[in-house]
Amino acid sequence: MELDPSCEIKEECGIFGIFAKEGTEAAPSIYYGLCALQHRGQESCGIAVSDTTGPKGNMSSHKDLGLVNEVFKEETLHSLHGNLGIGHVRYSTTGGNSASNAQPLVLNYVKGTLALAHNGNLVNTEELRREFEENGAIFHTTTDSEVIAYCVARERVHSTSVEEAIKKTAAKIRGAYGLVIASPRKLVGVRDPLGLKPLCIGKREDAYVIASESCALSAVDAEFIRDVLPGEIVTITNEGIKPDTSLCQEKHAHCIFEYIYFARLDSHLDGISTYEARIRGGAALAAAYPVEADIVVGVPDSGLAAAKGYSEASGIPFALAFHKNSYVGRTFIKPTQKERESAVRVKLNVIEPVVRGKRIVLVDDSITENNGKKAGWVCKVNGIECSDPANTLANADDKIDLFYNSGWSGMKQARLTPETGEVTRGDSITLTLNGTAVHATDAEAATVAGADIYDGETLIGTTDENGEVAIDSS
Repeated sequence: MELDPSCEIKEECGIFGIFAKEGTEAAPSIYYGLCALQHRGQESCGIAVSDTTGPKGNMSSHKDLGLVNEVFKEETLHSLHGNLGIGHVRYSTTGGNSASNAQPLVLNYVKGTLALAHNGNLVNTEELRREFEENGAIFHTTTDSEVIAYCVARERVHSTSVEEAIKKTAAKIRGAYGLVIASPRKLVGVRDPLGLKPLCIGKREDAYVIASESCALSAVDAEFIRDVLPGEIVTITNEGIKPDTSLCQEKHAHCIFEYIYFARLDSHLDGISTYEARIRGGAALAAAYPVEADIVVGVPDSGLAAAKGYSEASGIPFALAFHKNSYVGRTFIKPTQKERESAVRVKLNVIEPVVRGKRIVLVDDSITENNGKKAGWVCKVNGIECSDPANTLANADDKIDLFYNSGWSGMKQARLTPETGEVTRGDSITLTLNGTAVHATDAEAATVAGADIYDGETLIGTTDENGEVAIDSS
């Protein structure tokens, strides 16, 4: 079974923008910035540039499916002229993986030209799209990014500046996002009010840079200045940087997945080193779950630093137990479930002499897709795995859920109401990961019919020929 793409956790892209002095070509710097952000998206990429001394509406762009070094050859870069520009690497968040959904989006409208690159997700996309369509809007992509771009263009018609139009748009959209927007004379960066998506500012001698991660600043020899504040709108022109903090708020909610998985080890997010965050996470895990073992191993790449932290805190030796095929790429970031399952089989191989006969602590932060885990039933009580079914089932207030997991795509749920002994099972379930609801359709009844359901080694129920779940509540 393959999930509807709109129901999967897909939240990461990389964005980059640069405003250089007149006469400087921005495209090569954008290229190197995108290469540094390639880990954030592997499906498509694009660059849009403008010459701030030329006529308004002189935006040129190129985008396509593929990696940065595949899409942009030397002759392509040489055809993109201008000192102001933005770039994007995409992992599809909303909309499918097609060339039409590649970014940046470039719009020609009554006020001129606008280019936009977006990282994140909106939660009110459908509401806004429906409103715009009822008023005559025609959309050419299936992304929420086009909804944002259209909103900016519409607001610009009734605003005195592009910054004002962007501010009005930011007040309307809801969700987790980082934006870089280029008009013919200005570069604008926008971060969501909670600060869920990262965005930072850098400077080198001839340019200002805005990027998803600080590692992209290093790639173009720019010095990190600061992070864009949650809710802040930063405008860069020939006169320098102009910040607008009027939409900032006190409540912040940074995405923990950036620190444990998405960001590069050499990046700093909101003043925190990604590497140090993973080391501390591993140490905290060792303190919470002390065990006796011979070695600690991590699943490459992002699990290695956390495993090292566990090793340092526990005193258990750290070892490298996997060979990673670096040419496969992230399995989580592949666009379809079939691709993810195929990739994981060739991505990692165990180094047998390291693990043979050893008691192992395995640290892996990549639990979202669960492509490498064994299928089976899991019993959870109030969201926590059940280790003592007999006592658990005696607590009338507990919510007891069973999940059948055969990879992310195959999930079944049953719920027992202890006070009545009633078992209910829906045709779909709702999971919450990092605050985002994910729906998985149950289409695997035939594959689990007649199964025994175990919690550990304890038999707690069965499934009948129709896949219905029955739990022994005695």
